[in-house]
Amino acid sequence: MRRPAGGAARASCFKRHCAPFGATRCPCAAGRKLRSSSTSETGSAECWTSDYSSTKHRVVPAQPQARGSSGYWPARNSGARVVLLQLYWEHLDPDGHSFLTKEELLQRCAQKDPRVSTEIAPLSSRPWPALRSLLHRNLVLRTHQPARYSLTPEGLELAQKLAESEGLSLLNVGTGPKEPPEQEPALPGAALAELGASEVGVQQPLLELGPAEYKVVLCVDTGETRGVGHRPELLRELQRLHVNYVVRKLHIGDFVWVAQETRPKDTARPAELVLDYIVERKRLDDLCSSIIDGRFREQKFRLKRCGLGHRVYLVEDHGSVHNLSLPESTLLQAVTNTQVIDGFFVKRTADLKESAAYLALLTRGLERLYQDHTLCSRPWGTPVYPESGTRPSPNPLCSLFTFGDFNSGAIKNKAQSVREVFARQLMQVGGVSGEKAAAVVDRYSTPASLLAAYDACATPKEQEMLLSTIKCGRLQRNLGPALSRTLSQLYCSYAPLT
Repeated sequence: MRRPAGGAARASCFKRHCAPFGATRCPCAAGRKLRSSSTSETGSAECWTSDYSSTKHRVVPAQPQARGSSGYWPARNSGARVVLLQLYWEHLDPDGHSFLTKEELLQRCAQKDPRVSTEIAPLSSRPWPALRSLLHRNLVLRTHQPARYSLTPEGLELAQKLAESEGLSLLNVGTGPKEPPEQEPALPGAALAELGASEVGVQQPLLELGPAEYKVVLCVDTGETRGVGHRPELLRELQRLHVNYVVRKLHIGDFVWVAQETRPKDTARPAELVLDYIVERKRLDDLCSSIIDGRFREQKFRLKRCGLGHRVYLVEDHGSVHNLSLPESTLLQAVTNTQVIDGFFVKRTADLKESAAYLALLTRGLERLYQDHTLCSRPWGTPVYPESGTRPSPNPLCSLFTFGDFNSGAIKNKAQSVREVFARQLMQVGGVSGEKAAAVVDRYSTPASLLAAYDACATPKEQEMLLSTIKCGRLQRNLGPALSRTLSQLYCSYAPLT
């Protein structure tokens, strides 16, 4: 990805008027042409919606028999139909913005049926299945971050046909209040359920476990029990130490603890809440290989984003340090950085038996720490409730993730946004840690926005220093001129990188 200074030609998806859209859903990538009058120098996202803003109060001629060029016609009371109609009312409202956020869209739908909670995953950033289908069919456009959803011209035409097919009056919509007309039929709760049913972080009924209703169980990753060597011995040691454990596939970490319901309605699937502690175990030989291949830095970055506040890095000795592929000083520096800079608690053990004893000690400690406390669930991705903490408080109330939400949210290869892919790309550059990549992405959320900033620089020297003053990490230090120069060479140079 190479760029000349001063705004030379580039790939269409990085054009100035597409900058707000990032590299995935810009109009150019969809094969659409923007009117020159709607392209502003500031790159406003309204440049796309303004192509059809002139039709905002004009009724599109109805063609009930023709259901769009693709023949798509969402079923009555389906999630897709609900979304199209709600966006249509917002589009016709003279005081509206022609777009809705996900939370606003769900609230509008919930107002049509009192039985539906207004809290169906409003904080989740990924489109739910119905909206994903509309985005794929180019009926709905997504812009900005947080996401804003609006109708495309094709979606506008289809939405009006849907409204007319339900016998809704369109003549008075523009002069009424922001709420849809009273004669619009109520939308059933089933349609709302379709919107968020398969979404990670869907708001489930509140789970609450009283002090005598749960037990603390250690979850061991399956990777710790398979393969050659001493891995099966770990389970034998835990059994010998009378540790209550289960073996599961964990998408992040090697050990976590859950509060498991003791009297579940479904004995095969008891409710579980993840306690605020996670352990990553590394033998010295594995630590060496992970540092060499880059897994070490990536795993620490993912652990810091897993939602649990207390992260333990368990380093287990294995053989002589002189037989390892890295010198002992390098390993010591890596471990020290993990504790001092990354904020992990580092525990070093002599062998597997000592590691098992430490896990048993942690299990006993957590049992004492959480006893006599009421635990309740919170949706994945949400902050701790103001009245509680992730650890026991005098209330006593602890707000924790369910095990299903925690493990699903930590999947490594799930669908990623442009922002996340951009951060991963930056981390491939030597010297760019997770914190530094996050700081750059906070300022420039997509490659397009960064390239636009480079374009605005008057000289190559200004390009080199563009990122140097970005504040990074807990100490808020500058990114620095060296890394800023390296990144400018990556994104602005035609010549081979040296």
